[in-house]
Amino acid sequence: MKKILFLFLILTNLSCQKDKQEADLIVVNANIYTVDENFDKAESFAVKNGKIIAVGTTSEIDNKYKAIDTINANGKTLLPGFIDAHCHFLGLGFNQQAVDLVGTTSFEEMMKRVLDFQNKNNNKYILGRGWDQNDWEDKQFPDKALLDKLYPNTPIALMRIDGHAILANQAALDLGNVTINSKIDGGEVVVENGKLTGILIDNAESLVMEHWPKPTKKDHAKALLEAQKICFDLGLTTVDDAGLDKEAIEVIENLQESGKLKMRIYAMVSHTEDNIDYFLEKGITKTDRLNVRSFKFYADGALGSRGAMLREPYSDKPGHLGLLVTDLETLKKSAERIADSEFQMNTHAIGDSANHAVLEIYNKVLKGKNDRRWRVEHAQIVSPEDFELYQNVMPSIQPTHATSDMYWAEDRVGAERIKGAYAFKQLLEAYGKVALGTDFPVEQVSPFLTFYAAVARQDLEEYPEGGFQMENALTREEALKGMTIWAAYSNFEEDEKGSIEVGKFADFIILDKDIMTVEANEIPNIKVLKTVVGGEKVN
Repeated sequence: MKKILFLFLILTNLSCQKDKQEADLIVVNANIYTVDENFDKAESFAVKNGKIIAVGTTSEIDNKYKAIDTINANGKTLLPGFIDAHCHFLGLGFNQQAVDLVGTTSFEEMMKRVLDFQNKNNNKYILGRGWDQNDWEDKQFPDKALLDKLYPNTPIALMRIDGHAILANQAALDLGNVTINSKIDGGEVVVENGKLTGILIDNAESLVMEHWPKPTKKDHAKALLEAQKICFDLGLTTVDDAGLDKEAIEVIENLQESGKLKMRIYAMVSHTEDNIDYFLEKGITKTDRLNVRSFKFYADGALGSRGAMLREPYSDKPGHLGLLVTDLETLKKSAERIADSEFQMNTHAIGDSANHAVLEIYNKVLKGKNDRRWRVEHAQIVSPEDFELYQNVMPSIQPTHATSDMYWAEDRVGAERIKGAYAFKQLLEAYGKVALGTDFPVEQVSPFLTFYAAVARQDLEEYPEGGFQMENALTREEALKGMTIWAAYSNFEEDEKGSIEVGKFADFIILDKDIMTVEANEIPNIKVLKTVVGGEKVN
């Protein structure tokens, strides 16, 4: 009798399996935040051909679908794959081939890292990035004297962490024939006591870097693949690379077509005249993994190097207003030209003067339309009366800038202007959505630091106590949306990614802790257990 019952159960199970629909992957027993319109929860979903075909409870999906591959999440939290709405993906890869100066606490430590790097590599040209004089006891810009003594014949360019200033030795300055009389619009060659210091700010960097050896396609490919591994390990499945030229985009296309580069990339094209002419004529490029439909402009520089353009002088440098990197007439004409296309315009604006100028240009050109999703990248210092100008302009913000800058930002802008700085909530209320990113490698890659800075507004030392200007903190739900569905919206991709819903790409991550309920100070320590892109495990 037992044998007959056992046989009956087997036959019944086989019959049920036969009636089930085929899927490539089923995920079960997960704590899923779908990030759909109602911010619903779920337990399970099925995937076929890289897309989600059903979402529901574990029993619902298990009863209806069968698949060769099943992921049992064992109750762990599952989210849509993170989207970094503003970063430098290719730059992150190239940084792996340069001197890492992030976290240096003194000029001496920076020099030691340069020496260690060159002793190991013996390069003909030395690039480095990541120093920040605001983290040193001596907060003045460094000078090139020691570099000149150590490396009189090897060109060296050491980029500040924000990319808006470099320290170059004399051998590097000689590449561009830089002298104390060199001038350039939107940039500054810093001279003290009648001598070059080696500091070049914003557009002045090009005086040297235009003569630097150009990376090969092989260098590009290596950088992209190295950046991909770092990002997949941290749960990023789409990155918005803020400033790529035609050659880099071609390498990306080739690597994606070969299957080596699986990262989805939203490309902001660098705003050179040649790039604009080429891509406007070519039109939008859209595949499952690449979207080329925006141009990246710079209005001003960075606050840390006092290049951000302010409406009133810097509080810690009387008479100095910052730098307008691109003249307003060029920005206006470019905006008018891009408005006649389907392309998006994304403009770096940090200072209140730069924000005001860009917002006025955008609003005039857009004529009240907010469906163009034109973005202001950073939107760091905004005058009180200018928040309403964001009604038709999408803010693209990087929360960790607030926690990195808060030690010195008020010194730059004073007690009154700081109230309109890093105002995430006010920007959200103005437009209704915000796109969140990191600006890596200016900041660390981790999206968990983005989430933490957005909701807790503290650094990893839990400073300041109670959080920085907490009236502008985001809720956890808002932060998650800013890193998924709202970021997808900023890329015109909300119908294909950013949430766990039927018809969307199966881009998702499984975490070791619940980011929505864990203690705030535990958020930075969350680990990614799995990263999946289009139903394929990639880390």
